[in-house]
Amino acid sequence: MQELYQNLQQAINFRHGVTYDPVHLDFHQHHDLYEIYFFLTGDVHYFIEKQVYPLQYGDLLIMHSNELHRPNFQSKKQRYENIVIHFNPKLIKAFSSPQFDLLDCFNNRVMGEQNRMRLTPQQIDDIMKLYERLDIHSSPGSRAGSEVLYVSAFIELLVFINRIFQSQGNQEEQGIIPDKLTSLLTYIDENLDQDLSLDTLEQVVYMNRSYLCRLFKKHTGSTIHEHILFKRIAKAKLLLREGNTVTDACQLAGFNDYSNFIRTFKKAVGLPPRQYQAQQRRV
Repeated sequence: MQELYQNLQQAINFRHGVTYDPVHLDFHQHHDLYEIYFFLTGDVHYFIEKQVYPLQYGDLLIMHSNELHRPNFQSKKQRYENIVIHFNPKLIKAFSSPQFDLLDCFNNRVMGEQNRMRLTPQQIDDIMKLYERLDIHSSPGSRAGSEVLYVSAFIELLVFINRIFQSQGNQEEQGIIPDKLTSLLTYIDENLDQDLSLDTLEQVVYMNRSYLCRLFKKHTGSTIHEHILFKRIAKAKLLLREGNTVTDACQLAGFNDYSNFIRTFKKAVGLPPRQYQAQQRRV
């Protein structure tokens, strides 16, 4: 039992970060991990799939492993503070009951929707108390039994988040992304195996390519090319997990050059495609 809780403690990565010079982050996913992101201070617009959220103190974001996301920092040299938890859902699932699924808010919604929860002052106070407990019980040199209390506090956090999620229901998204970009992102998602050159995309949204690129960069903090690349990598990962060959994953994800696919996949994921697929089969 002691070993079980130690493994669970290691599967829940808690981080309270503060910086005055935030590092640029590319679009990314977290492989098999889910993310809970709690915003404290800064000037940040957060991109998740097809939405861009301007964040305010106390905003809570939830993301499962397949949702592409990145922060877009609007101001430099400004205090940026957040609390982020990455965790393995496979190990947490066992703590759900038949009446209450701890992973409900991550799994039972449309991908890229209902990612943000705007908390009340009382809810912010309550969640901060849970984070304080997690911080105390994860500290080096904690007293005996801290690993049990750490896991317990995290399970309580998941119950808390799911209750908020269920109470808010399917509220209308309050992102700031223009309709033209939403249409563009939808087209990219649905046509990853097709030609997605700027020649094609400017015809899809009836917009000059220069203006389209500037608009995309303004709202996402990245380029259209980078977004397409990471989307194709994400699709390739899914295809490999589903048992497709590396060659088929390359073609179906929209990579026309096999060697480039191998090189790009390894750089983004940390493993070549075949090794990634073998690793997933062992999980």
